[in-house]
Amino acid sequence: MQQISPSELKAQLTTDTELLLIDVREPWEHEAYNIGGLLIPVSKMMARINEVPKDKEVVIYCEKGIRSVIVIQRLENMGYTNLINLSGGMKAWKEM
Repeated sequence: MQQISPSELKAQLTTDTELLLIDVREPWEHEAYNIGGLLIPVSKMMARINEVPKDKEVVIYCEKGIRSVIVIQRLENMGYTNLINLSGGMKAWKEM
């Protein structure tokens, strides 16, 4: 599984306009603090799988990096090879 640190992601976001962010937390968590992207809670992911492209890099994030790992593992089992986990999630991002 590919990983990206918060500092690496921050740098990449300044130059890569094609990078898609997906937040897999709950709506209340997303509203409290987020770094943008599409909100698809873990519980809704399989119903909204058509919103996750296979043809460009996708960074998936959550609060600590645990739920995002679970989502990535599920999607990789379905053939996705373009997913990147934000190491440490929003907790690490805020501490940066």
